Amino acid sequence: MKKNKNSSVKNSMPRREFIKNSSLFTGGLLMASSFLSPAYANKVKNDKKLKLAVIGCGGRGTGAVSQALIADKNVELVAMADAFEDRLTDSYNNLNEMFGGAQINVKPTHKFVGFGSYKKAIDEADVVILATPPGFRPQHFEYAVAQGKHVFMEKPVATDVAGIKKVMAATEVAKHKNLNVVVGLQRHYQRSYLEAYKRIKRGAIGDIVSGQVYWNSGGVWVRPRKDNMTEMEYQMRNWYYFNWLCGDHILEQHIHNIDVANWFIGEYPTTAQGMGGREVRNGKDHGQIFDHHFVEFTYPSGAVISSQCRHQPNCMNRVDEVFQGTEGSSYTKSNESELKSYKKGVIYKHQGEDDVNPYQQEHNRLFAAIRQEHEVINDADNGAKSTMTAILGRMATYTGKQVTWDEAMQSNLTLVPDEDSMTFDVKAPVMPDEQGNYPVPVPGKSKLA
Repeated sequence: MKKNKNSSVKNSMPRREFIKNSSLFTGGLLMASSFLSPAYANKVKNDKKLKLAVIGCGGRGTGAVSQALIADKNVELVAMADAFEDRLTDSYNNLNEMFGGAQINVKPTHKFVGFGSYKKAIDEADVVILATPPGFRPQHFEYAVAQGKHVFMEKPVATDVAGIKKVMAATEVAKHKNLNVVVGLQRHYQRSYLEAYKRIKRGAIGDIVSGQVYWNSGGVWVRPRKDNMTEMEYQMRNWYYFNWLCGDHILEQHIHNIDVANWFIGEYPTTAQGMGGREVRNGKDHGQIFDHHFVEFTYPSGAVISSQCRHQPNCMNRVDEVFQGTEGSSYTKSNESELKSYKKGVIYKHQGEDDVNPYQQEHNRLFAAIRQEHEVINDADNGAKSTMTAILGRMATYTGKQVTWDEAMQSNLTLVPDEDSMTFDVKAPVMPDEQGNYPVPVPGKSKLA
């Protein structure tokens, strides 16, 4: 497999160096007082029409475009790119219907299809939405930043260590160019979480010493293999089940809850150990990934977070976060949050049925920052480090070993080939055996790299 290369990033990066000079409290992540209405951006002095491009035209990409167009009425969609023509066409038709043709100005020559099409779409825009399977995110982000574009990119921002390093290098370039970058970890833009976080940082529950974070559900879609599909097309259509594209559900989904732990504690973990496997979702159509993970993350302060994620039907569903401090505890879930004192009981409760949708809010904030010019949001540092935290957890469950942050960063983990060299006819990065089964990690046997 062809490995990603980036001459500006060393092969190893100790944890201290990786998080040095970073902050969870800047770059637009702590803006509890700035809940801007969609119309706000139109009132600022900079009234230039902004051209928007979307890379990845699935449901999330289509949704992100609609939120961007709602956030700023002086934005128009001018370019679209996707590996599949049918997905691009469906997205275009849906957006055109939603907006009645207004703010949709995508010429037929600006509908780009195939691997490598992202460059042509990015070149046409001022702002780009990156919403492909996450394995491609580092390459797309690197190119967008090199071209001087503002970026909204979905989480996670990579699936391997090589991708993390590429994102970190591009982040520094983005900072130098004063580019706005918002990452789709939308809880950072959700009032219930911001209000809880603000009070925790003021000492409402003391120092966080432990916690439990959950994303337990019944699982996601499976798309059947068709007779005329190449192996590469099959994997691209079923990207969720292949690590080079998705990174496993501990990364693609559970990153939200792991990120909240990092955010509220104010640190990134030093070690991870855990267990996982495939008990229910273990067929040939389920690729490589596990259906359950349990990880203990240990932080520099000594805090220990227990992390659960499961994709098994007919089991307990749970998506939330609970933290225990020296003086109390917190609970966060969607638009709800609650803080309790061990002595006084409930000291804060938030029920946010009328709060701005956080998916919308992150676009409101992005376009307001672009318009104001004096405020720059850059979520990419935290996006990369929370992505790396989930990768660290995956390494622990796949190997069955305790893995340190430094060991993970020094590994040679490269899953994703250069997209510009890919076609649907080339050999996929992972191939099934003669019985149609894909290689699945085995704890105790699988290696770190």
